[in-house]
Amino acid sequence: MPAHPHTCPHACSSPRLSPVPPVPTHVPTCHQSPPAPRVPPVPARRSLAQVQGSNSTGLRRGPGSPLVHGDHRGTPATSHRPPGLRLHPHHGAHVLGPVPRWPHPAPPAMSVSSPSDPESSPGTQRGPRVAEREDGEPEEEKVCAVCGDRATGYHFHVMSCEGCKGFFRRSINKGVRFTCPFARSCPVTKAKRRQCQACRLQKCLDVGMRKDMIMSEEALGRRRALRRQRRLAREQPGELTAEQRELIGILIAAHQRTFDSSFSQFAHYRPAVRLYIPSPRSPSPSGPAVPSPQLECGAEDVLPDVFSMLPHFADLSTFMIQQVIKFAKEIPAFRGLPIDDQISLLKGATLEICQIQFNTVFNAETNAWECGQHCYTIQDGALAGFQQIYLEPLLKFHISLKKLRLHEAEYVLLQAMLLFSPDHASVAQRDFIDQLQEKVALTLKSYIDHQHPMPEGRFLYAKLLLLLTELQTLKVENTRQILHIQDLSSMTPLLSEIIS
Repeated sequence: MPAHPHTCPHACSSPRLSPVPPVPTHVPTCHQSPPAPRVPPVPARRSLAQVQGSNSTGLRRGPGSPLVHGDHRGTPATSHRPPGLRLHPHHGAHVLGPVPRWPHPAPPAMSVSSPSDPESSPGTQRGPRVAEREDGEPEEEKVCAVCGDRATGYHFHVMSCEGCKGFFRRSINKGVRFTCPFARSCPVTKAKRRQCQACRLQKCLDVGMRKDMIMSEEALGRRRALRRQRRLAREQPGELTAEQRELIGILIAAHQRTFDSSFSQFAHYRPAVRLYIPSPRSPSPSGPAVPSPQLECGAEDVLPDVFSMLPHFADLSTFMIQQVIKFAKEIPAFRGLPIDDQISLLKGATLEICQIQFNTVFNAETNAWECGQHCYTIQDGALAGFQQIYLEPLLKFHISLKKLRLHEAEYVLLQAMLLFSPDHASVAQRDFIDQLQEKVALTLKSYIDHQHPMPEGRFLYAKLLLLLTELQTLKVENTRQILHIQDLSSMTPLLSEIIS
C-alpha cells in the first residue's frame, strides 16, 4: 500500500471518510507534530451523515470526549479529514477525535445558536442549559424573552427575569424617554442589557410586555396595606367557641368548689415538727462550743436520723389528694369513664395536679408556700426525708411557673390536661381519653392566644408544655424517694395507694 501523501488537512475536501491506513512512524504532518505510534486500521467505514443518524442537531457527547457540533440542516459538521484522525465508537455513535499522544484539555463547548446571531457569538454567550428531569427527558430552563437571562416567571404578560421586570416597571412609572445613541439596534443580552436602556425598553415592548398591567404607586400602597391587614388578622386570634367557653366554665367551677386555697379545712393533722440536725463540730480548746444561730430548737430537740416533718407532710399530701379526687369527679367527662379508667387516671396524675394546685399559693418573692396559717419552705422538704436532687428542681419549677402569671382558667386547663392523659397502660378507652386531652389542649392554646397580648404571650403555650415535661420527671423522682424512705409507717393509706 502506498504511503499517505504529505498534505495539509485543510486542503482535503472529500465528503466521505476513506479507510485510515496505518500511519508510518516518521511521516510528517502539517503541524510538524512528533511521530505518532502505529495505529491499526479501523474496519468501520461510515460517512459522517450516517454517523449523525436521526439526531438532526449533530450534537454528540461520548464519555471523556468533547462536544462535537454539526450544522442544523443535518449536513456534516466538516468536510475535511486531516491525517492522523480516526473514529472512536461510543455508545453506538462515532465522533472525531485525535490520535491520543499526550493529554490535551477538551475544547470548550460550542454554542448551538446560529453563527449569524449577533447575541450568541462564540465566547460571549452560551445557549440555554438543558436540565434533565427525573424521568430522563431533557427539560429546558425558562429564559427571559428580553435578555436571555434565567427567567423567574411571567411578568407583565411575558416570561422574563427579575432584572427586566424591575426595569420595565421603573421605566413606565417614571415616564422616562430614553434615546439610543446608535441606530436603535443595540443587542440586548445578559451582558449588554445595561448599555442601552432605549433598546432594552423597546425590546420589552416588542416581546409583549404590557403597560396596563403595571400598578401605580397608589395601587401598590393599597395592596401592601391590604396584605398587612390580612397578616394581622391571621396573627390575631378569634373568639373562643361556645364549646371552649363551656369547658372552661366547668373546670373553673369544679376547681372553686373543691380547692381550699386558705387550707381552712385542713384539720386533724399531725403537727409540723421542725428539728434541725446540725453538722458535727469539734469542741473549741478555749471553751465550750457556741451553738449555731440557725438552730431553732434546743439540744433536746436535735434527734438524728428522724424525719420530723414526714408525718405532717403525709397528712398535707393526703388532704391535697382528696381535693384532686373531688375536682376530677366534678367533671362530667371524667364521671362518664369506667371506674377502672378513673382509678388509673387518678393514680397517674394526682401528684402532678397537686403541684399545679400548690403553685397557686406559692410566693415567688419569699420562695415559700403560704397555705393559710401554715407556711412551708424547701427546707421543710429536707426535714421530711427528700433529697436535694428532687428539692432543687422542684423549687425551680415553681418559680418558673409562677413567673408566667397564669390565669385561673389556665391553671384548671393544665390540671385537666394532666388528668386526661392516655399514656397510662391500664386505661381501656384510650382513644376517647386522647380526644378529651386534645380538646383541652386546643382550648388552652386558644385561651392563651386570645387573652395574652403579643409578644409576651407568643411562646407561653410552648413554655407550659416544657414545664409539664419537667413536672413528669419530678413526679418520677418524688415517687422514687418516697418509696426509699424507711419510715413508711407515717404514710396514710390513700397516699400509699397513689404511689404504689
